[in-house]
Amino acid sequence: MKLDSSNGEMRTANEVSPPLTGDISLKRKRPANGDNTERDGEEIFVPPLNFAMVDNGIFRSGFPDSANFGFLKSLRLRSIICLCPEPYPEANSEFLKANGIELYQFGIESCKEPFVNIPEDTVREAMKVLLDTKNHPLLIHCKRGKHRTGCLVGCLRRLQRWCLSSVFDEYQRFAAAKARVSDQRFIELFDISSLKHYPMSFSCSRR
Repeated sequence: MKLDSSNGEMRTANEVSPPLTGDISLKRKRPANGDNTERDGEEIFVPPLNFAMVDNGIFRSGFPDSANFGFLKSLRLRSIICLCPEPYPEANSEFLKANGIELYQFGIESCKEPFVNIPEDTVREAMKVLLDTKNHPLLIHCKRGKHRTGCLVGCLRRLQRWCLSSVFDEYQRFAAAKARVSDQRFIELFDISSLKHYPMSFSCSRR
């Protein structure tokens, strides 16, 4: 899943991994004598809803559940950014603790237009966690991996100097028919000036 940018060119939204939806699973061969061996000798990995790679060490998805834990473990995550305000489920918290994964929760209420209110200060704080490579590999998620996650990733793309048409194209591919003009306006107007001093070693930001 590595994004190769050895030629130094900036990526476009079309080159970023598309979301994985529907009944999609990844398989890994396991030893025939392993304790957790299944009948066919394979372990089934199920990605969360709308899972995709954003950049080297950065992933996005909808809210993961227990069926996705094996897949998340394979990513060797250090951190998770959750953009939902509700208390984190106990099963998820136990999974994070067992695997040494740090949870950063930035509660953003889920509202429908025209009542969408995205707190810029909260997004800025989430961006600081996202930009710190000590937190990578990292997963960003909200409920469906569409709007709140899309806004945070969109702000990252602005910082990576993507053109707005590519930023919006990526947002719309995940939000699909539920794309919001208010989200895209927020991404366009988000002030990235206070974040430009953060070092970025991601593939898409190399010039």
